[in-house]
Amino acid sequence: MHTRRRGSSGSDKPVADEPPEWSDVDADEIEERVVELAEQGHDPSVIGMKLRDEGVKGTPIPDVKLATGKKLTEILEEHDADGDLPADLRNLMVRAIRLREHMEANPQDHQNKRALQNTESKIRRLVSYYRGDALDEDFTYSYDVAAELLEA
Repeated sequence: MHTRRRGSSGSDKPVADEPPEWSDVDADEIEERVVELAEQGHDPSVIGMKLRDEGVKGTPIPDVKLATGKKLTEILEEHDADGDLPADLRNLMVRAIRLREHMEANPQDHQNKRALQNTESKIRRLVSYYRGDALDEDFTYSYDVAAELLEA
């Protein structure tokens, strides 16, 4: 978005209608493991990687949606284990706070000043997307609000 480089092509997920036969874990066990990992404080992306690598009872889960019929975030919403902020917005706020603290210590760092401006621009764009749905209707981003939200 804020770069001169072209996008890089990546690999596509394989087309599959059902989970592989070697991954025969019950959907309820997968949901329990997802909620357990969320209560430990993991983000949905980390939960997906842990299920892929560690699995449930030693059996890896390559795709939660194929195994359970529900997306990982839907499972978290059903069990009220999702966070108060969307994961992408939370990650950008953490980055902006870290950059702001760096800029206070290094005011001459113009490259990271620009990075902070770009990050806060992305945050404002996401806030307008989520406003009224995942965020309050009158929510506006500022450094103080972000720091307060992420402390709690």
